[in-house]
Amino acid sequence: MPQLRFLTAGESHGKSLIGIIEGIPAGLSLEAKRDIDPILAERQRGYGRSHRQKIESDHAEILSGVRFGITTGAPIAIQIENKDWENWGEKMSVVPTDVEIKPVTIPRPGHADLAGAIKYQQSDIRNILERASARETAMRVAIGAVASKFLKELGITSVSFVRSIGGVTVADNARKGIHELHSVLQKSELRMYDADAEKKAKALIDEAKANGDTLGGIAETHFFGTPIGIGSHVQWDRKIDGLLAQAVLSIQAVKAVEIGGGISLARILGSECHDAIEINDGEITRISNNAGGIEGGMTDGMSIVIRAAMKPISTLMRPLASVDLATGEPTPSHIERSDVCAVPSLAVIVEYVVAYTLASALLDSFGGDTIDEVKERVALRREQSKIKNIIA
Repeated sequence: MPQLRFLTAGESHGKSLIGIIEGIPAGLSLEAKRDIDPILAERQRGYGRSHRQKIESDHAEILSGVRFGITTGAPIAIQIENKDWENWGEKMSVVPTDVEIKPVTIPRPGHADLAGAIKYQQSDIRNILERASARETAMRVAIGAVASKFLKELGITSVSFVRSIGGVTVADNARKGIHELHSVLQKSELRMYDADAEKKAKALIDEAKANGDTLGGIAETHFFGTPIGIGSHVQWDRKIDGLLAQAVLSIQAVKAVEIGGGISLARILGSECHDAIEINDGEITRISNNAGGIEGGMTDGMSIVIRAAMKPISTLMRPLASVDLATGEPTPSHIERSDVCAVPSLAVIVEYVVAYTLASALLDSFGGDTIDEVKERVALRREQSKIKNIIA
């Protein structure tokens, strides 16, 4: 069993979202207002989001596993209240009610509606769509924020941004140093560092909205400072690239994942692809990073680079054809309040889903019940990775 694990519960319009993360070492300074809430706010930003983002102002409440602002090693329970619950209390009541609630019987193409209704034998599709909703990612981001705080204690930092929306892609030559991106992205409505691309993407979103349509895109995240050897080559289910791909693909609407050069590496020669090794002041490094920081199922010490491709959101204001499961009659698909574009939100979600997965794999590799123990073991690995100690 892995040292780190988590569960979430809750529905899109239920009373709250609940998460439990177990395995965070004792001794980590953790406060919801400082370490989680600012990241939840980042997830809610973005041009093209729905009116619900104005209703919800997500705040995490830590219910257990922390005392006086320090983790104890016990499971950490987190709650995020859904403010929109006050408008849905009768429709989403957990106890029997005499109020007549009209069921949702028309599935939306591209959503979990149809398969979920058949699998769980539900006559009301709301029993599926509420849990399948991307609202669940608010809690996964909160849990990832805890993992990110843990990684920062070990010198591992991260950044995420939007690479493309629809057919609009940021220019690589417009990007400043990756470490300087945070301040630029904070000012961007689309989490893009390229102002010209952002302007074009916003126009594309406006056009899609006017046509009752939606847009997808690609989000990218980078992690810096990972020690060599997180993950393992010895079994398929311990390979860090496999673990990361599974985690990112579990995010709603993500249909593809790339690590490093990704698909582009299939089009070039091996001499152009692989990252030559060199020594710089006694440190082993690479002259390129096409591998995206992972070789043979293990981190190689370079920055981890991951891209996630998000399909357009399933709910369309100009709906596609569907069938009413109550009557068998053809009909336009169900309309549920939805975003036009959520790629900026995806960038944040990917960053913190990756943070959790890296933290989990790191603890599997190094172990440790306290922050100080983990720090000592990671520091030892970094020292062992220097050329003077390899050839000694």
